[in-house]
Amino acid sequence: MKKVLLAAVFLAGFSFSYAQEAKTGVDPKEDKDLMTWYHKDFTTSKVYGVNTENAYKFLESKGLKPKTVVVGVLDSGVQVDHPGLVKNVWSNPNEVPNNGKDDDGNGYIDDIHGWNFIGGKNADIDIDNMEVTRVVKKYKPLFEGDDSAKNKENQAKMPEDFAMYMKAKELFTKKSVEARQSVQMYTMINDAIPTMVKLLNGKPVTPENVAAIKPAEQKEAMAAQVLAQVSQSPEFKGKSAAEFEKAMKGQMKEALDYFGPQSKQYDLEYDPRKEIVGDNYDNYAEKSYGNNHYEGPDAEHGTHVAGIIAGLPNGKEVQYGVASKVAKIMSVRTVPNGDERDKDVANAIRYAVDNGAKVLNMSFGKPVSPGKNVVWDAFKYAQDKGVLLVKAAGNENEDVAEHLAYPTNFKNVTDEKPFVNNVLVVGASTNDNNALRAGFSNFNKKMVDVFAPGQEIYSTVPHNEYKYLQGTSMASPVVAGAAAVLLAYMPNLTPAQVIESLVKSSNTSTASQFADFSQAGGVIDLKKAAEYAYANFYNGKSGAVKKAEKSAKKKTKK
Repeated sequence: MKKVLLAAVFLAGFSFSYAQEAKTGVDPKEDKDLMTWYHKDFTTSKVYGVNTENAYKFLESKGLKPKTVVVGVLDSGVQVDHPGLVKNVWSNPNEVPNNGKDDDGNGYIDDIHGWNFIGGKNADIDIDNMEVTRVVKKYKPLFEGDDSAKNKENQAKMPEDFAMYMKAKELFTKKSVEARQSVQMYTMINDAIPTMVKLLNGKPVTPENVAAIKPAEQKEAMAAQVLAQVSQSPEFKGKSAAEFEKAMKGQMKEALDYFGPQSKQYDLEYDPRKEIVGDNYDNYAEKSYGNNHYEGPDAEHGTHVAGIIAGLPNGKEVQYGVASKVAKIMSVRTVPNGDERDKDVANAIRYAVDNGAKVLNMSFGKPVSPGKNVVWDAFKYAQDKGVLLVKAAGNENEDVAEHLAYPTNFKNVTDEKPFVNNVLVVGASTNDNNALRAGFSNFNKKMVDVFAPGQEIYSTVPHNEYKYLQGTSMASPVVAGAAAVLLAYMPNLTPAQVIESLVKSSNTSTASQFADFSQAGGVIDLKKAAEYAYANFYNGKSGAVKKAEKSAKKKTKK
């Protein structure tokens, strides 16, 4: 789910930050209220935040003392020394830093803050294939090789694999063509930026100024056409030529940074795994590989996720994570610039569980999963150990029952219930009550449990910086942080009880069919979830007080 939510067609959509500026007149980079909107109390603000501060107040009013909860961030990597995170980063108490030994005997040397399953002795994977690419490469010789009789025989022997191959082939063909076309388009627009600036001739970007341009050649005509489009956008409208140039270059860099690597992601001959990681990838039982590079080549996604869970205010920055008072972040690098591999996901889950994480955040997904059974085994392992898995629903604006995003907690979409009870699937909501489901968010009444804020989310990113990002990748850590808060104050809660508490207490909405998009039919409210869990499940040291309260209520009724 590590993807840029840039419009697939140029100028079909714009970054939220400028839309917000146009609406409120406040620069999002200075808007403290926007930076923390997802913590708001719906009751008082009418904004579907998660009511963070009131949750802490309620739990503390009951005399509960929190215990630290370790949250595993299975992602692209985390800048563990970020000033907004460093105090809330997990450290392995049984490992001596940088002595080159596996002090705790867990199979991983110097795993102080976590582990990296997509690295080797001398390097780390940055760009990797999409899973559909790997599936097409592996199965094409079996199902569409030179021997047609053998092809049919293999198709009959392996019907499930053949169905997966055909799905992967269709997606591979479509997406690889789209990637090439997108790179060509954005490169052309990027190269035309100097011409656009020249045509503006120092004038601001307005429909009137652009309409007055008289192109002298084909290159200028194309540049003028793009200008005509951007002049209607609140992101560019009214900007000076210099401001336009800067903003346009930023947009094109974002686009090319996203689409450029796809030339490798959809390349059947590209495979960095063997050279860099050096494991036997087909051996799913193998676990001792990787390194302790917690950040990796591109940790923007993972660092942003970590800040949403446990970020701390730093300097002038007001951003803080939902579980900033109680959580420690364990970085388990699992997701490259491409699709995560099933072997790594399974090992990452087991590593985090075995090393004390009680909540795992998984902001990733893919349409096919050749090793899904291995991942499902890891799900079951986590369930048996009492560990909650929080998973993003996906960013394709699709019904997940029709378009699966693996790993799933339903083995079949027709199943009435998931095969495990410790997985919480999260869709993304907005701060606009009339469009509460983010336009990109996947959904389903049965297979998505809750929604949480996932648009216009401000959090930590590498190089000690902060940034707004959006996606179900941002909504998932909001819920992971909420779960960590509940477990910190009520450690006896099971994953199923945490899920029930968050689902049953969500703030519902019937606007724009929002109630049909998840089991909860609403956005989580941490305070209400805490009240629900305390009333229905808590049995800790304060149980005597709770029993006394119940006894008093019974006497009152009599």
